[in-house]
Amino acid sequence: MAISLVKEDCCILDSRNEKIKENLPKFSNVKYIFYICFEIQSTFMEKEKYLQDLKDIKDIMDRSSRFISLSGGSGIAAGIVALLGAYAAYQYVYVGQDFLAYKRMAITSDRLLILLGIASATLFLAVGLGIYFTSRKAKKNKQQLWDQQTKRLVLNLFIPLAAGGILCLILLSKGFIGFVAPFTLIFYGLALVNASKYTLREVRSLGILEILLGLIGTNYIGFGLLFWVIGFGVLHILYGIIMKVKYKD
Repeated sequence: MAISLVKEDCCILDSRNEKIKENLPKFSNVKYIFYICFEIQSTFMEKEKYLQDLKDIKDIMDRSSRFISLSGGSGIAAGIVALLGAYAAYQYVYVGQDFLAYKRMAITSDRLLILLGIASATLFLAVGLGIYFTSRKAKKNKQQLWDQQTKRLVLNLFIPLAAGGILCLILLSKGFIGFVAPFTLIFYGLALVNASKYTLREVRSLGILEILLGLIGTNYIGFGLLFWVIGFGVLHILYGIIMKVKYKD
């Protein structure tokens, strides 16, 4: 009867516990039940500790192979800057046209310089704010801002961006203005996907969305500014908010 109670209370008596019972003939039923339950509890505790150790090792390996100090604030800041840049382009380049309507523009040297100036200012301001928020988060997490993982991230991000930038300059010089906005989205998305293996996984999802948006934009080139606003403005802001909520940034 005592053995059956042990089986009911402790669920399983393996061969190890049977050997324990044989080696402890002088134990009373109560002591035996207590000992078996203690052994099972110890086994569960050891298993939990083992799983926690594996999780800690995985976290250490993840930190050593990825740049995880990207800040949600940098995404929000980049999105706001992109919206301001798009508004400036609408005011000074697409003069007298409805923002949501199909855009037509005759490129002139003056307008080209204004467009390049707005694009350059938007880029440098967004990058500067991104570096600021990211460095602040890295300092808070007691991590180095510039290490081997950062170098890999920047290199894999730079190659598609440089190729896309050169292509867009060629398109501008040839007068294919409508393809510039969707192509910047496509190459920016490719850069994010290419660099995502060295940083947070959410960057890959953002890159895929940018690519899809750019591909759709190539079929509606007259709405390039609108697609540009959605891709670089709205998606960045949403990405930054998600990162802040998920990682408590």
